Amino acid sequence: MNIPKLKIGDLNIKLPIIQGGMGIGVSKANLASAVANEGGIGVISGVQIGYAEPDFLTNTLEANVRALKKEIKKARKLSPKGIIGVNLMVAMTNYKEYVKTAINEKIDIIISGAGLPMELPKIVKGSPTKIIPIVSSSKAARIILKQWEKCNRLPDAIIVEGAKAGGHLGFKAKDLISNTCKSLEEIVKNVIGMVSPYEEKYNKNIPVIAAGGIIDGNDIGKILSAGAQGVQMGTRFVATEECDACDSFKEAYINSTKDDICLIKSPVGLPGRAINNNFICKTQKGKIPIKKCFACLHTCNPGETPYCISEALINSVQGREGLVFSGSRANEIKDIISVKELMDKLKNEIDMY
Repeated sequence: MNIPKLKIGDLNIKLPIIQGGMGIGVSKANLASAVANEGGIGVISGVQIGYAEPDFLTNTLEANVRALKKEIKKARKLSPKGIIGVNLMVAMTNYKEYVKTAINEKIDIIISGAGLPMELPKIVKGSPTKIIPIVSSSKAARIILKQWEKCNRLPDAIIVEGAKAGGHLGFKAKDLISNTCKSLEEIVKNVIGMVSPYEEKYNKNIPVIAAGGIIDGNDIGKILSAGAQGVQMGTRFVATEECDACDSFKEAYINSTKDDICLIKSPVGLPGRAINNNFICKTQKGKIPIKKCFACLHTCNPGETPYCISEALINSVQGREGLVFSGSRANEIKDIISVKELMDKLKNEIDMY
């Protein structure tokens, strides 16, 4: 297969690969810039990005805003010609502030999921920054298209995230457990059908990008053949030298087995997928006391939540016992390689598809 280029507005992406934004601290400037330098789109996760700032516990918002600026500037320095995006969850408290910060730093792309980003077009009004929602169904795509049309700002692309993705999932837990969710290919085709009338009406290309369970070039070739114009990959980029997580976090991926990949109930209010470990075992035995509430998510009630998801994710990325999110096929990854090696490998596999 000839590898198609991905065009998002006036951005020309050499390889149709977006590195998924993974928080907390898994995808920051080092990983994002490395992917961008290889012709893909590198993405910084904005969720609790200031966790390493000295005043994070006392001035969480200020620490996060400061760190987001730092990471965007760092990524620009490391990849001056690359395309850099940020992933900002709709469920984040102070969502607007983070969006405005990214815009002021002239980020190329804002990707937004964990809820429907209904207000995003209004916040970015007048900015050249591209905006991309993440959806898990054609119904969600329809809602966004109708709402954003009223704002005179259609999506520059749409990411369709299937049931095999890592982290928080936009599907009902019962459907995930019974494995009755629609396939990624089916959802992609349905969303393409939803997007097409808007493309014709406004003479605008709105690429549909597939995500969830994509590990190698064969997966990429298959979904591109199904109509997607690009892919988003998160899990495979964790086991790279440039990934911003600590070594033990990466080793959890390459040491995992198929039986280790499990579904959890997240404090965010959504089902999630992670690698089973001692921390998850503890959450199943009862509530883990919360030492400090960061008020990081609209959907989290500290009086009822089984544990603090911020603390759990920060601990794991820094090498302590905590929550390790992953895609459904993390166990298939057996080595840690450089981003360049990975991108070259993906290109060769797509060529052979």
